[in-house]
Amino acid sequence: MEPSRSVRPGIKARERILLDVPRFRQPDDVTCGPTCLAQVYRFLGHDRTVEQVIEDTPRNADGGTLGVYLGISALRNGFRPTIYTYNLRIFDPTWRPLSNPGLRAKLRQRQRFVQSARLQRAIGAYIDYLKMGGRVRFSDLEPALLIRLLDRGHPILTGLSATYLYDTARERDDEYDDVRGEPAGHFVVVCGYYPCSDRFVIRDPSSHIPFSRTGKYTVEAHRLISAILLGDVTYDANLLVL
Repeated sequence: MEPSRSVRPGIKARERILLDVPRFRQPDDVTCGPTCLAQVYRFLGHDRTVEQVIEDTPRNADGGTLGVYLGISALRNGFRPTIYTYNLRIFDPTWRPLSNPGLRAKLRQRQRFVQSARLQRAIGAYIDYLKMGGRVRFSDLEPALLIRLLDRGHPILTGLSATYLYDTARERDDEYDDVRGEPAGHFVVVCGYYPCSDRFVIRDPSSHIPFSRTGKYTVEAHRLISAILLGDVTYDANLLVL
């Protein structure tokens, strides 16, 4: 790992930032989240296999996971994670000043009123996450935030829209279908930044990246930010930092 450099809010890093995060290949189409968590664990010296992390991580009914479930798994492994959330399905922007107990109270109220069973479970997971000591932040999503986190030596595990990031058609039954398909969610790890080109470095566990065989690539800052925000469509839109 390169030594940390101070990055002031609102400006770009003057030097490149590269964190030596390994890239693991996800075992199947629904285990991108735990595989990314295993990548971050390995970088931090926490020696758990991808299979062990998959076993530790709660899942959705479809076999996939959510950023908050990854946060719960990290808490169970002795970390104190922070989730930067941009998910308006779960959190209201006016909740920004609330304390941990205040957020839990609001989430319990919302859980009683939403109709979607999946959304109810996701809200319940955030209640558990906060109760276990996890942190939630509402910082504006801009390149400067990502740069500051990376500069402090923190890889960023993010839930985003693969459909937008990859610039591909929507998906139906694991096949591209621009008419009948739905947007696809995904997890990647952001682990570096090149200031000259304003591009972030990604470690992506997928085997189906249209423009990368290795899962190691860079992406323009504005495109990454947009992909993260559009992760709200698939119940994520967040950053997870250990």
